[in-house]
Amino acid sequence: MKITICGSIAFFDEMLEVKEKLEQLGHEVDLPPTEIIDENGRMISVKEYYRLRKEEHNSNDSWIWTRKKEAILNHFRKIKWADVVLVLNYEKNNIAGYIGGNTLIEMGLALWLKKKIFLLNEIPEIVYKEEILGMQPIVLNGDLRNLDI
Repeated sequence: MKITICGSIAFFDEMLEVKEKLEQLGHEVDLPPTEIIDENGRMISVKEYYRLRKEEHNSNDSWIWTRKKEAILNHFRKIKWADVVLVLNYEKNNIAGYIGGNTLIEMGLALWLKKKIFLLNEIPEIVYKEEILGMQPIVLNGDLRNLDI
């Protein structure tokens, strides 16, 4: 099965671990990039880019937002490629099962493309919970062995 992993870049280490486990189970897996090109054309880690992005609040034309747009479109292509989407939703910002705005739009695209959507953990208590419920994701209860199409 072809699986695209979605979730906050804050969970990037977990994404790498889950990718490895899924590949051991025989799946093809794609996830966000490990590196991003900075404003000087140098490759920086995605975690460094995430840190810089969280500090950037003022300029709409910053290279940060150009890369963010590129990352969104690139990940949309990965969702189109996949058979299913797996959302890694761990605790973040004191919200169990956190699903952020970017992941929400990725789930929306997966829904539009008629891809099954799996959540690793329970649906969070969040303001857009109804939208997530409406997408009817399959909750794996933390167990990747429950991943089945």
